[in-house]
Amino acid sequence: MKTYTRQVQYYETDKMKVVHHSNYIRYFEEARSNFMKQIGCDIRNIESNGIVIPNVDAYARYIKPLRFFDEFIVETRLVKFNGASFEFEYKIVLPCGTIAATGHTAHCFATEDKLIPVSIKRKFPEIYEKMKSQVEC
Repeated sequence: MKTYTRQVQYYETDKMKVVHHSNYIRYFEEARSNFMKQIGCDIRNIESNGIVIPNVDAYARYIKPLRFFDEFIVETRLVKFNGASFEFEYKIVLPCGTIAATGHTAHCFATEDKLIPVSIKRKFPEIYEKMKSQVEC
């Protein structure tokens, strides 16, 4: 598990003065990028070699609304990985321990031009091994 700390900004809230639901998926994306950085996988390097990482599924469960200026932590876990596709689970937690939201996303590695799924095992063996070592059941 890796953690990512953030604070809600005013522009992320809606008329009800809570974080708009679409922002939770953005928080997951920020946490996922941070996860990859923490384990030494530079997404820019992968993309510069013609491989992209599209989302193929995303889900969020809203438990307690976040509000302007709330600080929170996104706990990120890599739960599935086979070299071509992978899944993350997320938990958004307030400093007091209250869970605000949970969710998951699924991704694949794909060719940039035709979006054909590919395994990174041969082309990026170091990234393959780093990601494989982070899988939590």
